[in-house]
Amino acid sequence: MHGGGWWAYISHNEEVDQPKITRELLWRVWDFAEPYRLRVAGLLATILLISSISLISPLLYRDLIDNAIPNRDFTRLNWLALGMIAIPILNGMIGVWQRQLNATIGEGVIYDLRRALYAHMQRMSLRFFTQTRTGELMSRLNNDVVGAQRAISNTLVTIISNFVSVIVTLGIMLALEWRLTLLGLAILPLFILPARRIGRVLRDLSRQSMEHNAEMNATMNETLNVSGALLVKLFGRERREYNRFSQDSAEVRDIGVRSAVVGHWFFMLLGVVSAVGSAVVFWVGGHLVLRGEFTIGTIVAFGTYLTQLYGPLMNLTNAQVQFAQNMVSFERVFEVLDIPVEIVEVANPKILPQAKGQIQFDNVSFAYAGLGKDEKIGLDEIARFRWGGSEAHLKRGRRKTDEGSGVTPEGGESRPQWALKDINFVIEPGQLVALVGPSGAGKSTVTYMIPRLYDPTHGRVLIDGQDIREATLGSLADNIGMVTQETYLFYDTIRANLLYARPDATEAEMIAAARAANIHDFIVSLPDGYDTLVGERGYRLSGGERQRMAIARVILRDPRILVLDEATSSLDSLSEELIQQALLQVMKGRSSLVIAHRLSTILAADEILVLEEGRLVEQGPHEKLLTQGGLYTTLYETQFKITPELDF
Repeated sequence: MHGGGWWAYISHNEEVDQPKITRELLWRVWDFAEPYRLRVAGLLATILLISSISLISPLLYRDLIDNAIPNRDFTRLNWLALGMIAIPILNGMIGVWQRQLNATIGEGVIYDLRRALYAHMQRMSLRFFTQTRTGELMSRLNNDVVGAQRAISNTLVTIISNFVSVIVTLGIMLALEWRLTLLGLAILPLFILPARRIGRVLRDLSRQSMEHNAEMNATMNETLNVSGALLVKLFGRERREYNRFSQDSAEVRDIGVRSAVVGHWFFMLLGVVSAVGSAVVFWVGGHLVLRGEFTIGTIVAFGTYLTQLYGPLMNLTNAQVQFAQNMVSFERVFEVLDIPVEIVEVANPKILPQAKGQIQFDNVSFAYAGLGKDEKIGLDEIARFRWGGSEAHLKRGRRKTDEGSGVTPEGGESRPQWALKDINFVIEPGQLVALVGPSGAGKSTVTYMIPRLYDPTHGRVLIDGQDIREATLGSLADNIGMVTQETYLFYDTIRANLLYARPDATEAEMIAAARAANIHDFIVSLPDGYDTLVGERGYRLSGGERQRMAIARVILRDPRILVLDEATSSLDSLSEELIQQALLQVMKGRSSLVIAHRLSTILAADEILVLEEGRLVEQGPHEKLLTQGGLYTTLYETQFKITPELDF
């Protein structure tokens, strides 16, 4: 784009996304910098020293030209030469200390920000992670945090250095010749407005760049993990994903080009200011020298000071915009930190002791509430909304909701989509209860309520008569073992994945759990045994092997309550039979809730809960439900009774 076009773009965007540095934002930034206050004080001291020492050199040049050379003073000449060598050495030594302090502060802030972000994300509910993409989270933890460090360790230091340089330089220049100083400053207002316009656009481009980078990271994360790569290959969509990535990369490229060109305008203006100002000063000063009113050394020193003044002064005229541009990263980090935690502990939570295992759902209803289904939901959207679904919010009728979303815009209409409605049942200690129902009936949602992956919109879930919302999350996790439908293993050894459930378990306990899950013989047959790496997400193992690993892991946990979400869906019939026999032993004395799809599990259950469209429509043992001729009978005839020879 030609210069005029770029200038039109800059002028058009002057009022777009005005930089706002609020008192609240600055105090929040200081909260992260405050632990390093002593180092910050040391950093300020080094800035003052370096700025002051740098201003001595032009005075040495003046003395050299006006005194040492005309008077043939060799001693003076030697001392001036030594001074010219000593100044950069001294500045360099102080600069090393400054860099160490600067790096310590910057890297420390990165460390603290990343810890704060990671801790906050860990506290987020399951709903948060179903609404966001991993690539966006990684971008906030990496790119934005590094940008925040740059705001403190680079931009802030630069602003302070410029301010000190301007004040001291102006003082010396006014002492040398006040008329030339005013003349050199007179041209600055002609360039201040364009510089401010450019600064505002650079801030806008900085935010856009971060957003496009987050989008590109999300695309890479989705398609370069094992599951994503497998899906792409199975459906032959390599070209489509390549084009999508190319589009994301092109947006990052275009933003980079625009930022570079707009930035060049800024430096071009700075160069013009310096050139014009220096030319005017040397022209007028030259006449003064020719008339004997000025020494040559003074005008040389004055010209050097003028050069040192223009850069910092131009930067300071646009300091607010430059600082605001770099503070975009802090704004984006704080956006995530400000997303409210949906699953929180009460003010004084109780430690849930070793549970006996009674589980009660007391009039439980749950609604997935959020943005419209046709709208994109990501970190930027979630940061502007609040989690919906609480009873109070739904009663107010102020929010627009839609099934499958997790955030709610304020001011919308209330249209909750109920995943569960008025669920009541009790599981007694030692009972095995099977959950059955058609797809989408709410079975998984019921299981997610017990470990507080979700909280009821209204109603209560109780363990041994205690509302689980009044218990600490840690003690709740200690009493509940869950095997989800999708088995996840870390890229680590089999041993590490098993001990993740209970790091203090002995070797014998780990092997016993593996035997109970019918996976020990397979493990010892591997070349590295329990030290075998399972690969990304455990993909070096088969689906059945991964599921038996997950079951061994929960057995090692030794919980009082077992929740199995289709835990044997990927097993062959022989492995499932062995697992069922092991689980029957493990379930003794424990409450167990199992989402069941096979007749073997259902027949072993003490009680069967039948769900349909989020409601508990039938409840009872197998024989009783068959006599009622309801939904369970239909499911039995169409699903459970198929190929009964596969069941035991």
